[in-house]
Order: sequence, then structure tokens, then C-alpha cells
Amino acid sequence: MRSPLLDLPGAVAGDGIDREVAAHYGSFNGEQRTLESGDGFVDLSHRDVVRISGPDRLTWLHSLTTQHLESLAPKVWTGALILSPQGHVEHAFFGHDDGEAFTAHTEPGAGAALVEFLDRMRFMMRVEVALVTDLATTWRPASGHEFIPRDRLLAYAEAAGPACGLWAYEALRIARGEPRLALDTDHRTIPNEAGWIGPAVHLDKGCYRGQETVARVHTLGRPPRRLTLLHLDGSENRLPAVGSDLLLGDKVVGFVGTSARHHELGPIALAMVKRNVPLDVTLTVDGMPAAQEVVVDPEVGLHVRPLR
Repeated sequence: MRSPLLDLPGAVAGDGIDREVAAHYGSFNGEQRTLESGDGFVDLSHRDVVRISGPDRLTWLHSLTTQHLESLAPKVWTGALILSPQGHVEHAFFGHDDGEAFTAHTEPGAGAALVEFLDRMRFMMRVEVALVTDLATTWRPASGHEFIPRDRLLAYAEAAGPACGLWAYEALRIARGEPRLALDTDHRTIPNEAGWIGPAVHLDKGCYRGQETVARVHTLGRPPRRLTLLHLDGSENRLPAVGSDLLLGDKVVGFVGTSARHHELGPIALAMVKRNVPLDVTLTVDGMPAAQEVVVDPEVGLHVRPLR
């Protein structure tokens, strides 16, 4: 659904699954600085929004997901994953409960599959699941994500401005080492590889599908792969495509996910790299040298980067 904020002065649309919101409003470097200073907001209204209502919603979600949700306090934001029986990440969503419903956002186009899965798992529980189109997601440095009535987006922009584009938001997200599902991950990704232990996986809760894999890798360490921040050679005016092979010499050792131009760090990207690749070697993607910076510890599978 095309954002009305694309009609603001200077707005330039994004591409791919992010094409329905603004990539920038004239200066993505300036917009990064605005966000880092604590001002401005980002339009994320292209992300799908799902609402789960009914008296059993939190107990039910607690039993299905990686997160401890049965005693979640109102308005406390959290992340949650749904795993395959083998522990691979199938769905990732982020939201809060308002006392009547749990509302969450997920990747553009991923909401329908999430709703379909949850609907299949309702059985006799008193819950209702819906993909909603009347709410939009936004983000501000001070308050994080918010849900705004879609028909109030223009009024919100006037009050919360200045508007900053998705390129600025993505550059800061990548620098923090926060992955996007199906862009920085693939069908084999387990939570321990992506830095989701803690933010979206609670280690002291009851059973859920895929828990055995998560617990085993957390206990024994050494996840098969690790999320890594790449510092790309800035001599070429391009960024690698999502899914590009990451090479050590002529050997494929991983793949590159999202990338961006950071106003201080230069061109950066997130990549999923085999655990046994040395941390101090320079890799190559699309003909560009790429130095590594640790995001997920290769031995214990925990996110170790400080917040930027």
C-alpha cells in the first residue's frame, strides 16, 4: 500500500519490497544525522501489521513462539519468532499488547503467511487473528516503533517531523547488527546465528517448536554460521545485491544480506558467514573487498555488538 508520505517534497521511493515508502527526502546522510541526534521519524507503513485478539491470545502465543508472552505487560514492546521443528526461523514479528489485542509488524508481504500459520494453530483457543490495513508502522529514535492509524499519517508527519527516509533507518539498523528476516537470513537460519537470543528468544520458558535446536546450540556453543558486519571497499560506487555470494578466495563462505551507506562508517552490509571462517581475514563480495566486524560471537552464538 503506497504511503501518502511519498507525496511530501523531495520524497524518492525505495525499491523492491521497500518501494511503497520513501528511501529518502533529499539527503540520506543528513537524515541519518537527524535520527542519531534523536530527532525525526521514519515511515515504515509498508510493513505488514497483524492483530491477535481474544482472552487466550498471550497464553496461546507464548506456547507457539520463542518469546515469554503469557505475562507480558501492556505496551511493552517485544520480538518473537516462530520456528520449524528443526529450529529454523520461519516468522519474525515485533509488537506489543494493549490489554485487548497483541499487535505486531513484520516484513512487507510476510503478514499473510503469518496469519495463515496462526489460524491453523488456533484449535479451541479463544483467539482471532487478522491482517490489518488500517494501521501503519513508524519509528522514532526516542520512542522506537509505533502504530499509527493509516489515515493519520500526514497529520503524524506534521507533528513528528522531520521525515527521514528508509535508507537512513537501514544504515543505522545495519550498523547495530539487527537482521531482517529473509533478507539477512535464509531458510536454514537458526536464532543463535542471527543474534536473536535475547531480543526475540527467551531461554527460560516452556517448550515450543524448534526449542531443542536453540537450547542445544546455546548450551554447547559454536552455531554453524554467524551474522557479521562487513565494511565494504568504498572505492566503487555500488552496493552488493541481497543474496550475493561471500567469498574467501574462490570459496563461497556465506552470503550478503542488506547493505547501506553509513554517514560515518561508509558502505556496510550484514552477512551470514560460516562459523569457521577466521575473523581477521578479508572477504570478497561482487568483486569488492570486505573486512569483518563481529556481530554474533562465533563460539557462543550471542549478539555482542554495542548499540550505536
